[in-house]
Amino acid sequence: MFVLVDCNNFYASCERVFQPQLEHKPLVILSNNDGCVIARSNEAKALGIPMGAPAFQYKQQFKQQGIKVFSSNYPLYGDMSSRVMNILGKYTPNLEVYSIDEAFLQFKGFDLFNLESEAYRMRKQVRQWTGIPVSVGMAPTKALAKIANKIAKKFSCRTRGIYSIDTEKRRIKALQWTEIGDVWGIGRQHRKRLEAMGITNALGFTRLPDSWVQKHMSILGLRLKKDLQGIPSIQLEEMTPPKKGIATTRSFKGTLTNLSDLEERISTFSTSCAEKMRKQHSSCNALLVFIKSDPNKKGSIPYYNSCVLPLPFSTNSSITLSKYAIMGLKRIFKEGIHYKKAGVMIMGLIPTEERQLSLFQNNNTKHLAVMQSIDHIHKRFGPNRVKLANQDLKHTWKMKQEHLSSRFSTELNEIIIVK
Repeated sequence: MFVLVDCNNFYASCERVFQPQLEHKPLVILSNNDGCVIARSNEAKALGIPMGAPAFQYKQQFKQQGIKVFSSNYPLYGDMSSRVMNILGKYTPNLEVYSIDEAFLQFKGFDLFNLESEAYRMRKQVRQWTGIPVSVGMAPTKALAKIANKIAKKFSCRTRGIYSIDTEKRRIKALQWTEIGDVWGIGRQHRKRLEAMGITNALGFTRLPDSWVQKHMSILGLRLKKDLQGIPSIQLEEMTPPKKGIATTRSFKGTLTNLSDLEERISTFSTSCAEKMRKQHSSCNALLVFIKSDPNKKGSIPYYNSCVLPLPFSTNSSITLSKYAIMGLKRIFKEGIHYKKAGVMIMGLIPTEERQLSLFQNNNTKHLAVMQSIDHIHKRFGPNRVKLANQDLKHTWKMKQEHLSSRFSTELNEIIIVK
C-alpha cells in the first residue's frame, strides 16, 4: 500500500505555527523579491486571490480585505519540512520525500496492521509535534494515492483528512471524479490532446489502448496508465537524485550599469552555485552567464545576452567558477545599459569522484582544502562568513522581503518569546 502525506497550505501553516493569532485568517505568501502570490490559505482562496497574483496589483485588495501578507521565509519552511519528514520516517523505512510538503510512504509487510488507524495516528502526531495539518491518501499505487490525497483534502469534513482507495468501486469513482488535467503526470500538451479526443477524466485515460499511450506519451505515460488501473508501475524513489543543473539568478532592487557591480553579483552567484554543488558532491563541466536589461525603465535600451563557457576540467571550486563566470560576463557586457537581472547556471554535472582528469591542466589541489574549510565555517557559523575578495565584504545582497516573519526555529536571535 502506498500512502501520500501532503501538508495543507504548507507555507501558510508554517507561519501559523508560531503566530496562532493567524488561525482562520486569510493570508498569502509572496515569491522572491515579493513578486507574486505563491501560497494562499483557504480563507484567501475564498476571497478570490488567484495563484500567481502580482503583489503590486493586489496591494489595495489585501489591505481592504484584511489579508495578511508574508515574504517567503525559506529557512523556516525548510526546517519545518525536515521535522515533518523525520516523523513520517518513523512509520516505515520506505520513504520518498517528493517535495518540501509531500512524501510517499510504502507499507510492505503490514498486512496485519490497520493502515487507516495508522494514518490517523500519523496525522495526529504530525499535527501535535509540529503544528502542521496534513492530508493522507492511501492506495495500491502512487498515482492512485495522489488522487486519494486530493479527495481527502477536498472533502476534509467527511474524510477527516484521510481517504483510502481500497476497493475497485472506489477506484472507478475516484477516476471518474478526477479531471484529466488534474492527473499527476498529465501536462498541458497531453491534456489538450486528450480533451480533443473527448477524454475529460482519468477513467477515460485508463481505457485507451496501451499501444496508443506508449506511442504518444512514451513509456512514462504507459506506466501512469497502469498505475491508475491499480497495477503498481511507478516505484518509490527512496534516494533523492542529485540535481542535473543548478542556477542562481536574481533581479536587482534597482538597476546596475557598472561592470564592477555586475562582476560582484556574478561572482556571488557562481559561489552560491559552487556551494550547492559541493553539498551534493558534484562537479560541473560548463557554466552559463546571462545579463538582462530593465524592460520597464523609460529610455532604457532593451538588451539580453548570455555566454556558455566550457571548462577545461570538471570542478566545484568557488574560485575557479568565479574566475570563468567573470570572463563570460566581460564578453557580453555593454556600456550604457541599465541591467535589472543576471544569473549563473552550471551544466554538465557529474559525481565528483567520477570526474575525468586532464593530462595538461587540472583543478588546483589547494582549492579542495580551502573549499572544505569554507563549507565547515558556513555550516557552523552561518552563511556569508567567508567570501572571495571580488565579492562585497561589507554588504550582503538580499532579496526584497518587506513582509518577512522571524526564523523562529533556525535562528537563536529570532526564537519565539513566551510571555
